[in-house]
Amino acid sequence: MFYLCSMKVAIIGAGAAGCFCAVNLKRMLPEADVTVFERSSRPLAKVAITGGGRCNITNTFRTITHLQQAYPRGWRLMERLFRRFGPEDTMRWWETAGVPLVVQDDECVFPRSQDAMQVVRTLVGLMQESGVRLVTGCRIEALPEGFDFTVVTTGGSPRRSGLSFLSPLQVDIAEPMPSLFALNIDDPELHALTGTVVEDCHVALSGTKFQADGPILITHFGMSGPAILRLSSYAACQLAAQDYRAEIRVNWMRGLNEEQVRAELQPYFASGKLLGKQHPPHLTSRHWAMLTQRAGLPDTIRWDKMNRREANRLTNMLTADTYHVSGRRTHKAEFVTCGGVALSNLQGQSLSLKSRPDVFLAGEVLDVDGITGGFNLQAAWTMGYVVAQNIAGLAR
Repeated sequence: MFYLCSMKVAIIGAGAAGCFCAVNLKRMLPEADVTVFERSSRPLAKVAITGGGRCNITNTFRTITHLQQAYPRGWRLMERLFRRFGPEDTMRWWETAGVPLVVQDDECVFPRSQDAMQVVRTLVGLMQESGVRLVTGCRIEALPEGFDFTVVTTGGSPRRSGLSFLSPLQVDIAEPMPSLFALNIDDPELHALTGTVVEDCHVALSGTKFQADGPILITHFGMSGPAILRLSSYAACQLAAQDYRAEIRVNWMRGLNEEQVRAELQPYFASGKLLGKQHPPHLTSRHWAMLTQRAGLPDTIRWDKMNRREANRLTNMLTADTYHVSGRRTHKAEFVTCGGVALSNLQGQSLSLKSRPDVFLAGEVLDVDGITGGFNLQAAWTMGYVVAQNIAGLAR
């Protein structure tokens, strides 16, 4: 298939996937006429606040042994697309674009500047330099006419109505619902520990196989932090089905089982010190006091005076502390949506629709979403790049 130099491409949505697609399409096909339409007044608004304003560009994926760990939905597609543009390609791309990167201990990748606006300015600048036309404040009610190709990168929508402009295409929609959210827990004792961070926790949704590891942040409303956000991603559909009423079990001891915890605490049991005066160093004194109280143990008891039943209550509390979830917490930085256009509508890796080969989709508008840690932005970069590559290939 050949197109004249006046080939016109419309990109709906000036988020990460849309802007990245536009820049790369102009690099691959400079003669293309590319227009990006954005509903809001400025492009890349979500990128500007991601990662707490630092922009978690990607992840090294070194701790990911199976891609489903990073992408609960859409991992098979991402596995194929990564062969064409993966995390290492992303890091090279940004470094070449003049954005030096740093890798944190948790394998998250950020700009060395720790400034998300550097990422925004770089992409917007590259769009301007390459001649991409950006139209803001433009609400798209239907696919624009007069274009050879249309790329839909409108991001996630918490309701089907947000995808209504696609209804003429008769695509199947996986029910949209929130992912990556904190949990409401009505527990005043827990709330009193607001601001406490416990590293290396393990959390599980009772009665299911859903579980996650990582730090937990105790808040004035319940729990947040990477472990909770990952669990909410893995269990997004389950939690929605339960109206966000559930029970979670928290292991505060790095996922160790009771036997392993007893062995680790053995020096304490032999010390003869007061329970309230000696505790694992990764737990604060206030947190430790709450846990021992929940276990029904006075802080005046001596470690070496605890009987087997009391020791068992303590280790059980440390490894399977139970809390009742009363709802989810919405936060401006936790707004990933699972669901969207079903992947069964696509022509494999082309990311174009079976029913309309001239219409491509990329990013969160598809039923692909990742856990916290740079994985969602990586999906956007990858899909935006692959769509640009496919369109450029059709024009040659």
